[in-house]
Amino acid sequence: MSIFATSTSAFFERSTQNLTALRGQAEALQNQISSNSKLTKSSDDPLAASMLRGLARQEALAMVDTAAADRAIVDLNLTDTALSQFATYVTRAQELATQAASSLLPSAQRAAIATELGQIHNGLLGLANTRDGAGHALFGGDNATNAYQINAATGFAEYIGSGTAGQLSLGDGQSVSRTLTGPEFLSFSDPAGNPTDLMSVIKNLSDALSGGAASTASAASAALGSLAGGLDAITTAQTVVGSRLSWIDLSVERQQTMSEARSSEQADVGAPELGSALARLQQLSVVLEASQASFSKLANLSIFDVLR
Repeated sequence: MSIFATSTSAFFERSTQNLTALRGQAEALQNQISSNSKLTKSSDDPLAASMLRGLARQEALAMVDTAAADRAIVDLNLTDTALSQFATYVTRAQELATQAASSLLPSAQRAAIATELGQIHNGLLGLANTRDGAGHALFGGDNATNAYQINAATGFAEYIGSGTAGQLSLGDGQSVSRTLTGPEFLSFSDPAGNPTDLMSVIKNLSDALSGGAASTASAASAALGSLAGGLDAITTAQTVVGSRLSWIDLSVERQQTMSEARSSEQADVGAPELGSALARLQQLSVVLEASQASFSKLANLSIFDVLR
């Protein structure tokens, strides 16, 4: 009797273990299909798990670089828009200076031109203090406040920002300046080779013409060369901004290509082959169902049924 009891106990234990193992395999496949991952824990495949962690870290760093590129694009587009407005102001100042260069211009009209040039000067100051996406001075380098302010003693605008614009990383050791500082395009040399800046040229011309005297025509004529130099500096700055935007586009495209490659590698390393997994799950389900049915029938058998 003890042998029979032991054999029966072993049968039930073995059957239970087999059913549990089959059920575990089926649940593991279901988890793989639902999570789209072959690994439920690192110990399933330590090498694959290590590779997946490395790919995840690379993707996280790439997201930081992409965010930096997005910020640079926003700031450079703001810069380009502001430079276009600067160019519009300077073009208008050239038109006014050309009119004022005529000695035949009436004094009243010359005074009106001086007033408009003063308004242009104020407009340029406002543009020079444009804010970036974070609310800081766009053309002030790393300065969080204004880039320019009016000197109370002289009445001229002076730069109060830092020496360089901030650099943003694009990944793989590449970086880009997110904007320009004011002096990079507002300061230049006049036709005589003397250093000057655009706002000073317009302020000086406005002050010279304010009296309306015909003798100021020479001042207007002289200012035309400086205004042309200022417009050239702005045009050069626009070219620089355009090249930086193109460089960022190339970097973003490279990051997207690398991200797609990482996603493909992650799928190869960690994702199950869906068709095979579904087929295997279906097979296990059939085997499990059959095994449960067989176990149920065998468990209900009695030796007395055999003896009848």
